[in-house]
Amino acid sequence: MSSSPHKPLVYIISAPSGSGKSTLVNELLKSVRDLDFSISYTTRAPRGSEQNGRQYFFVSRSEFEKMVRDGEFLEHAEVFGNYYGTARRFLRDAEYKGHDLLLDIDVQGAEQIQRKLPEAISIFILPPDRKTLEERLRRRSEDREDVIQRRLLTASREIQNYGRYNYILINDRLPESIEVLRAIVWSERGHRADRPSTDEPTGTMAIADRCRLANIGERLKPILASFELPVESGTG
Repeated sequence: MSSSPHKPLVYIISAPSGSGKSTLVNELLKSVRDLDFSISYTTRAPRGSEQNGRQYFFVSRSEFEKMVRDGEFLEHAEVFGNYYGTARRFLRDAEYKGHDLLLDIDVQGAEQIQRKLPEAISIFILPPDRKTLEERLRRRSEDREDVIQRRLLTASREIQNYGRYNYILINDRLPESIEVLRAIVWSERGHRADRPSTDEPTGTMAIADRCRLANIGERLKPILASFELPVESGTG
C-alpha cells in the first residue's frame, strides 16, 4: 500500500491546567471519525490510574534526551522540571491512514508546532473566569495550596498567549463546549476540497466562526479581566 495523498489536518489544543481540556478531547475523539490522537512522551511519573501508552508514554530522562538527539520529536518542552514531547511518527501514521491528527500540547509546544506547521489549526480553551478555574483545580486534586497557586500563576501566563491561536473556546457548559469543538473540526474539514465532510451538521461553520479569534473579543474581556490581563488591540 502506498502512502496516502491526504495531507493531515493538524489540530493543536492548548489550555491552562484545570480548564477541562482532557474531557473535551476525549469526547471529541469519541464522536469524530478519522481523527488520531498524538499521545505525548513525558519524563514525569504516572499519576493515579494513568497507564503507559494511554495518557502518556512514560520514559526516563536519558531515553527522552536520546529521542531529542535522534530528531524524533515534532516539539518538546520542559514544564515544572519534566520533559514533554510530541513524536513525529504520529504525523506520519496519520498521513499513511488518511486521517487527521489532534495534538494536546501546552503553549510552548504549540509555538514550536506553529513554526514547523504554520497551516496547523490552533484552539485555545479558556475557563469562564479565574474563580471557576481555581474551584476546578481544588475539586479535582489533593494538591497543596502552594501547588494550586503555582498552577493559577502559570495559567495567567499561558492565557497571555491566546492571541496566537485561531480559535478560542470558552469552556463554561460542557455539552455546548463539546458541540463547539466538533464544529471547529468539521468546519475546517469542510474547507478541504480533497476531504469533504459527510457528517457535518447544518450550521457548523457559523458555530465555529463565532469562536474565531477575530470574533470573540467582547466575550474575552471579562475573562481576561478576572486574570488581570489586558485584551489585545484588534481582537473583536
